Amino acid sequence: MPTSSRPTPAPFLGAWATDRGVRFRLWAPSAERVSLVLDDPDHPDDPDELPLGLDPDQPGHWLLHVEEAGPGTRYRFRLDDAPPLPDPASMAQPDGVHGSSAVVTPDFAWSDHAFVAPSLADSVFYELHVGTFTGDGTFDAATAHFEHLVDLGITTVELLPVAQFPGGRNWGYDGVFPFAAQDSYGGLDGLRRLVDAAHGHGLAVCLDVVHNHLGPEGNVLGRYGPYFTDRYRTPWGDALNFDGPGSDGVRRYFQESATFFAVHAHIDAFRLDAVHAIVDSSAHPYVEELTEVLHRTPTSEGRPVLVIAESASDDPRLTRPAGEGGWGLDGQWNDDFHHALHVSLTAERRGYYGDYRPEDLAAAFGGFTHHGRLAPSRGTRLGHPHLEVDPGRMVVFSANHDQIGNRPTGDRLTTQVDADLARVAAAVVILSPSIPLLFMGDEHAEVAPFPYFVSHTDAGLVEAVRRGRRQEFAGFADGGTPPDPQAEATFLSAKLDHRRAASGTGAARWELHRDLLRARRELRPQAGTGTVDAATSPGSLLVTWHGRPDLPDLALLVAFRPDGARLTPPGAGDESARWLCVLDTADARWGGPGGTPVPHPGDPWHLPAPAAVLLRRDDP
Repeated sequence: MPTSSRPTPAPFLGAWATDRGVRFRLWAPSAERVSLVLDDPDHPDDPDELPLGLDPDQPGHWLLHVEEAGPGTRYRFRLDDAPPLPDPASMAQPDGVHGSSAVVTPDFAWSDHAFVAPSLADSVFYELHVGTFTGDGTFDAATAHFEHLVDLGITTVELLPVAQFPGGRNWGYDGVFPFAAQDSYGGLDGLRRLVDAAHGHGLAVCLDVVHNHLGPEGNVLGRYGPYFTDRYRTPWGDALNFDGPGSDGVRRYFQESATFFAVHAHIDAFRLDAVHAIVDSSAHPYVEELTEVLHRTPTSEGRPVLVIAESASDDPRLTRPAGEGGWGLDGQWNDDFHHALHVSLTAERRGYYGDYRPEDLAAAFGGFTHHGRLAPSRGTRLGHPHLEVDPGRMVVFSANHDQIGNRPTGDRLTTQVDADLARVAAAVVILSPSIPLLFMGDEHAEVAPFPYFVSHTDAGLVEAVRRGRRQEFAGFADGGTPPDPQAEATFLSAKLDHRRAASGTGAARWELHRDLLRARRELRPQAGTGTVDAATSPGSLLVTWHGRPDLPDLALLVAFRPDGARLTPPGAGDESARWLCVLDTADARWGGPGGTPVPHPGDPWHLPAPAAVLLRRDDP
């Protein structure tokens, strides 16, 4: 029988391997008794069971130190006389969400000590799903493409959620163990190898984490404590308790899950999923507190941790400094930019696209678009009517997992518009004053869809998911019945074909993205370098950058319509106001119909077809 003792408190919940065994810490405030159940491979029907003791310094916390345990030890907890359950703070679930938890080692042979993460202003994000990014669908397989991403001009790889989910096929938003990296991807050590390899290539790693709900299968949190509340609901299930009785322990749990990955997996940034669904009426909102915790987390080599939110609220307070009444996040996604750009490209008005007009794209270059304007699809107003947002703290995109998956068949923009408009979309995003994000494969004109997929084991749950998908798309977009989310074929259809980057249209599109990103690095259209003005007219967009010390004035001319547009950059009629073409998406080398004719100095530019033309002012 293993021996045990009460250890010195360690910083994290869960099982921690030390030089003298394993320390187990559990928060179970309502339990009268807690025991540790250790799997015995030699006697699987007769596991060892040891009692935990209450921590006198932290109410509701149970502790135990087992000297004979070590990395790889399988274990569960028994509360009172109930059947044993996995550890809610499990850092490894090698047998899936229904199996025992496993002890991991905090040690790893890192080689990233010289890595310096890019600033947010200089970042270019690349969102990828580990399971479909490669044929193998693992952390290790993804690293083979990092050199290609660096050559493209990417600075930051953003991973869709990797917290342990049921089965081997899932977008990641059904995770139920926020401390554990998905076993089928390679687990914690696989994630560490990915991060170490990324840092070796000069790439930062951003991790998407879900603190607004847990998945429906394998979720044990409610058995351990007051993790959930019936006072609120989310579209995806029970709301988490961040402001009711017992919420301090809930907050600590989720904060520790993020800091664990920052400290022990060297994650550089976090994307917080759907913070508008984190309902919290406390004076110190959870998202604000989490941001403070991550900003002061003592990470490797003193690297700062960035925090970026996804929100459907258009709330400028998220990224306003705490000293100015904000929550102090480093950035947030700007869905308004995507929606306005999509409407300009496609004229689609179904669903939430009905809330947007082509002219909103000009406003999106400065941040949000609605500022308290009615959003008909919501039946209410959107955004704050007075507070502005810094566009330099906004992440913009022409596609992401949601905007593709929110369509019945998961079809990409590449297959919704012609090549001319797809090139225009790339230019508008990459040359934005905000922070650009590319969705995996868009750089090589990927045509594989990205539909929603799962691999649940409960037949009733599977049918509920199928029914929910059908209902979600009723009246939203054409395309028929969505593919079966449970079918393996649906998952396999989303696998990228990286060979496209080496031939034909894919190679031309890749070269365009590389040149756009080079122009961004060299000409710095980022917010904060000067004044940015944007204006729309029917079928066109004109953006200008001026008043930039040590940087030239710029103009971005965009035509969305088949018949093109006539656009006049500043200085019309002044022959000394010479504008030089830096990049034209209509150029034949990128598959376009041919470059835009250069007019006489001072005359309007005629874009004869859909195109985006970047100009640099050349004053005498």
